[in-house]
Amino acid sequence: MGWIEFIQELFTDYTSRTVILGTIVLGIVSGTLGTFAVLRKQSLLGDAISHASLPGIAIVFLLIGYKDPLLFLLGAIASGVIGTLWIRGIQKNTAIKSDTALGIILTVFFGLGIVLLTYIQRLPNANQAGLDSYLFGQAATLMMKDVIIMSVLGGISLLIVLVFWKEHKLLIFDAEYAQTLGFNTRFLDILMTSLIVIAIVLGLQTVGVVLMSAMIIAPAAAARQWTNRLSVMIIIAAAFGALSGIAGTAISTSTKNMATGPVIVLAAVFFVALSFIFAPNRGLLFRYINTLKSRKTIRMNKTLTLMYQVAMNHENYKHPHSFKILNNFKGYHKSCIRELKDKEYIKIRPDKQWELTDKGYHEARDLYTTQKQKES
Repeated sequence: MGWIEFIQELFTDYTSRTVILGTIVLGIVSGTLGTFAVLRKQSLLGDAISHASLPGIAIVFLLIGYKDPLLFLLGAIASGVIGTLWIRGIQKNTAIKSDTALGIILTVFFGLGIVLLTYIQRLPNANQAGLDSYLFGQAATLMMKDVIIMSVLGGISLLIVLVFWKEHKLLIFDAEYAQTLGFNTRFLDILMTSLIVIAIVLGLQTVGVVLMSAMIIAPAAAARQWTNRLSVMIIIAAAFGALSGIAGTAISTSTKNMATGPVIVLAAVFFVALSFIFAPNRGLLFRYINTLKSRKTIRMNKTLTLMYQVAMNHENYKHPHSFKILNNFKGYHKSCIRELKDKEYIKIRPDKQWELTDKGYHEARDLYTTQKQKES
């Protein structure tokens, strides 16, 4: 299926339209709230919360005996919040570090969820079919009412972020200063963590428990490479999240038996790789180009300094010299000569000898003086 057919199907096919709208909502919400998780260095918290939400889904099914996405959502939120509070409690009341606490809660809750799912599968109840899709997600099961629920809860979460914008921004960059100003940092921390829980739970049906943490981390990590401003980073992260949903849905729709959730995650990782390579200032390509430029500048300055030392052995610094005198210099390169000539630091005579220009003399003298001052 090509892009034209995919766009046409988006407006004509109910399932495709529902899935694409759901993944766009998920990408925007997870990208926005994931920005706060990444900047607060709580990326692993998303992984723990997503795994901790699984028992909530299983327990709700055991209580009601049938599948209800809204009740599953509430159960997953409750389970995720409980897991988060346990993590906080372990960090506060024991000597266990945060990464260890995250690992403990992740494995305990996920193990409990798997045990409950296994028990449910053995029950004489036909309603449990497809319940294990919450592990890796099954976007095709999304219905319009699910998208509406995701949109409402996601919209409320984004509204809360907007209302407490200044407080959360201050909490990210200087929590101690926020506390001295009288802000309830504990409340703000719990509030933001709860919003992250909601963002993760919204994507369980689409991406799944195992991979949902990537949707929190990847768009924000990619956006971080492009800017230093929080507002711009949130916009870019939301855009990357939405584009990941669109690209993942398009690829999985055009390929038979291709799971949508994992492809969406791979699309998000693609944007991360793209950002790591091509982002200005932080991108690997940009840094490599800057390194080459720096090496070229250093080599040229060394050559110019050497020319200055040679020229100072004569009464007139414009005395011509052969290029052979530079051959034994370790930093000498012919490209340096072309660069020096282009900058009008040296002049190439018809007899293929070089001489310093007035501009080159003053530049070389400043470089030589600076070098001597550093050595002393």
